[in-house]
Amino acid sequence: MGTIAYIRADKLFESAGEQIQIINAYASSNEIIVDEEVVDHISQNKRLDERVHVTDFFETKEGSTLLIYDVWVLSSNMEDLAEMFSCLVRRHYEVHFIKQSVIISRESTPMLIFALIDQLRRTLKAQAKKAIGRPKGSKSTSKFDQYISDIIQYIKEKKSVSEIARRLNVSRSSLKDYIESRELKQVAFGSLLQKTQADAQENLINSIICPNEIKETT
Repeated sequence: MGTIAYIRADKLFESAGEQIQIINAYASSNEIIVDEEVVDHISQNKRLDERVHVTDFFETKEGSTLLIYDVWVLSSNMEDLAEMFSCLVRRHYEVHFIKQSVIISRESTPMLIFALIDQLRRTLKAQAKKAIGRPKGSKSTSKFDQYISDIIQYIKEKKSVSEIARRLNVSRSSLKDYIESRELKQVAFGSLLQKTQADAQENLINSIICPNEIKETT
């Protein structure tokens, strides 16, 4: 049915512009042609039953490939996320999660889906802690956001961080931190490659933290 890039803005996470740049870089690196780009502008606080245009759209695209930056793009509500996973798999979607370097489909192990959900749970918990001290519902931005497209291109050209910093006239150390936090090297070189699938899935599954493990580490 084709390839769809699905973007959804959320104040706590990456902007729609960042997601588009990352998805485009990933598609280019992996020679994937994006047939359709969908930007969901509905508030991140809206539940799935209030995002009917999205669910209706997905129903008409059964069997498609879906490119998504991160799990929260589907939903940051656990109940809605479980429903989205179930319906996408049932409709034979192949969903690429770029940040995690994994793909889910009908052939995926249930543990992979559980791991994605658990990672989002932990991410939301961490975001709630970070939100203390800044206005509720806001995400810290970076002065480098405006250069993200150029940075990705420079990385693809195998330019060093020092050279990129000189070209942009910015601090090397700050740029290095930005590239690492946004995982732009993985994005630029297409981290989601077939040969890395097994390792990426195994690492994600092994990252699951159970309640007793939380107690042991506190």
